[in-house]
Amino acid sequence: MDPRPTAVQAPIHLRIADDIRMKIERGDLRPGAPLPTLAELCERWSCSMNSARSAVALLKAQGLIVTGRGKAPTVRVQTQRVVRSSERHQIEKDLAIKSESERAKIGEAETNLAMSISDQRFTSVYDQVAADEEISNALEITQGDGVLRRRYESFDSSTGYYLSKSVSYIPLVLVESNPALLDQGNEPWPGGTQHQLMTVGIEIDRMVDRVTARMPTTVEAQMWNLPAGVPLILCRRVSCDLDGRVVEISDADYPADRSELEFVTKLRPWPKKRRPT
Repeated sequence: MDPRPTAVQAPIHLRIADDIRMKIERGDLRPGAPLPTLAELCERWSCSMNSARSAVALLKAQGLIVTGRGKAPTVRVQTQRVVRSSERHQIEKDLAIKSESERAKIGEAETNLAMSISDQRFTSVYDQVAADEEISNALEITQGDGVLRRRYESFDSSTGYYLSKSVSYIPLVLVESNPALLDQGNEPWPGGTQHQLMTVGIEIDRMVDRVTARMPTTVEAQMWNLPAGVPLILCRRVSCDLDGRVVEISDADYPADRSELEFVTKLRPWPKKRRPT
C-alpha cells in the first residue's frame, strides 16, 4: 500500500489521524507501539484537546489502534489470519468415503483452523423447526416444512473467544430415515456433513458460497474480540446433490481482520479443436 492522505482540505482531526495512519502503513509505528499522548498531539499540531481526541477516535473506528479505559492507545497487533478455502469441499467429499478411523483424523478444526478439535471447546445444538419464508426459499421447499437446524460453535479454551460459528439447515425429510443424524450427541461426526448425507444416499455435486459483510453487533464484537471498525464476513454455503436439489444451506460468520476466503475454481479445458495452434 502506498500511504496517501485523504484527498480533501481536511479538518485538523482528520489531518492528525491521516498522519498517524500513514506512519502505521509505512511501518514507522509498529504493532504494539504507543501513540503520541494527547498533549503531544496538541503541541505538535497546535490544536485543541478535543481535536486530538477526535483524531484518536477516528483511528480506533478504522481499526488501526486499540485503547480502553485507563489504557494508552497502541497500534493494533494483527491476529493470526485463517485461510478458509473452497478446496475444503473436495477434501471433505474425498474423506466421506474413507474409513471411520481416517475420517476421525481430520475436520474443520484441522483444515481451517490448523488445530485439533481437542484444543477447542466445541458445542452443537440440534432442533427441528418449521421452515420460515427465507429458509424455505433457500432450500426450495414449502414454507412450514420440517427442517433440521444445527448450530455449531467453537471457542478458544484459553480466551473464551469464538473460533467458528455456523448454523445449518437440512430438509427433515432427507435425513429422518437415519435417526443418528438427528442426534447432536453424535457430534463431532467423523467426516462431517458430506458423510452424514452419504448414509442416506445423498452425494454432493456442487457447492455455492455467497459472501456478504456487515458491522457486528456489540455482542458479536465482544464474542469475537473485534476491535472497533472491523466488520464480519457472512458466508452462505448452498449444497446441491447430483439431481441439482438443494440439500443443505449453512450460514457462517467470520471476523474480517483474521479471515481470508480463498475460492479455487477449476476451469474445464477448451475442446482440442478450439485450441490455438
